[in-house]
Amino acid sequence: MHSSPESTAAPAPASSGLWRDIRDAIRGAEHDYTQGPIGRAIFLLAVPMVLEMSMESIFAVVDAFFVGRLGPAAVATIGLTESLMVVIYTVAMGLSIGATATVARRIGEKDPDAAARATVQALLLGLLLSSVLGVLGAIFAPDLLALMGADAEVLAVGTGFARVSLAANGAVFLLFLVNAAFRGAGDAAVAMRVLMLGNAINIVLDPLLIFGVGFFPELGLVGAAWATFIGRAIGFLWALWHLSTGEGNLHVHKHHLGVEPATMFSIAKLSGWGTVQVALSSMSWIWLVRLTSTFGAAAVAGYTISIRILLFALMPAYGVGAAAATMVGQALGAENPDRAERSVWVAARINMLVLGLTGVAFWIFAPTMVSWFSEAADVRAVASYALRVMSLGFPLYALGMVLEQSFNGAGDTRTPSWINFFVFWVLQIPLAWWMSQRTDLGFRGVFIAVPMAYSALAIVSAILFRRGRWKVKQV
Repeated sequence: MHSSPESTAAPAPASSGLWRDIRDAIRGAEHDYTQGPIGRAIFLLAVPMVLEMSMESIFAVVDAFFVGRLGPAAVATIGLTESLMVVIYTVAMGLSIGATATVARRIGEKDPDAAARATVQALLLGLLLSSVLGVLGAIFAPDLLALMGADAEVLAVGTGFARVSLAANGAVFLLFLVNAAFRGAGDAAVAMRVLMLGNAINIVLDPLLIFGVGFFPELGLVGAAWATFIGRAIGFLWALWHLSTGEGNLHVHKHHLGVEPATMFSIAKLSGWGTVQVALSSMSWIWLVRLTSTFGAAAVAGYTISIRILLFALMPAYGVGAAAATMVGQALGAENPDRAERSVWVAARINMLVLGLTGVAFWIFAPTMVSWFSEAADVRAVASYALRVMSLGFPLYALGMVLEQSFNGAGDTRTPSWINFFVFWVLQIPLAWWMSQRTDLGFRGVFIAVPMAYSALAIVSAILFRRGRWKVKQV
């Protein structure tokens, strides 16, 4: 019996090997993820993906930090608008699932030309859908805020912010898609650098446009929306430049441009269940914020702050899951399902350890962290409680993230869709409603339901993943 390259590779000295891997991961050194040690392959993918996801969450945290100086109504506006933006994120992430799975499979099959064509078709789909959603969002922004439970003060302060955020959604949409394609191709370091650029611009412009520093106009809350849009748009333009001239596995040239109905339909079909899957998860958060809004602006502001901080922790964990999805897609493309399965469990163990330690830190330092975003005692009390309760489920959140994304990387978007339906809509929402509206827990019941639901998701996902049906899905 012959040993596989994964088992015979001689280990490098710990210190030199670690620094080499970190350097290669951040630099984006070319690597064949269908061969070699699984641990190193996941590390090379996960480091830039974790940094990328951290950059994604920093957009929200930076906005909350500066907007917090404008008062609870402004913070509540961000929370309600973000709940509306969930529709944008849902469709964008659904298409991203299809783009990542398709590109990863083509790269695993050693067909970079097909991967480039798939990337173009995904971006065209994104442009079409974001245009439609942008027009609708710009027209109905105040009505949508009112539907979410915004009071007169929030409507007065936040309509402009919501209108700009919803109308300019194309920057979010297209940035999601192009980075999903980079991740599927194994060019995770490129996606990381794109978001680093976007974040740097957002961090600089946020205070300038919100408070009117120097010759910049004082736009208040609306300035935060413009800063985010400009940062994302410039990041996307840089990504397009890299697609045509940069190094890596994914290159788009003139002969790849144009509409290919068959390829576009294939991605749309794959992304359909992906969109349903994300919708079932993300739309459940809209119901949670709607339940929280019945307890007043302070409760919504505390919810908003806690979710922003929570996302900052979960996005890196999502990055590890994204690394597993790429490994699964490329391994299946190379006709090596055993490598795909081993990759998932390695990534899951890493994610559970890291996010579990993060949960301990959140429990200890929750009051300190929320104090950075609000000086209001009632807002800080809600946010601190929310962070501590939701952090209890971090280890199982980590497992569930890896498993769900691994299904997606294999092209099996149907299974996690059904899991999300039962976990979030049959379990979490009724439980949150009952505990918050029919017991003395009040707003606390909303937050208690979250770790209960995500723990159930992890357990069900693990059972179904072990059955192995995802190995035969076709992309």
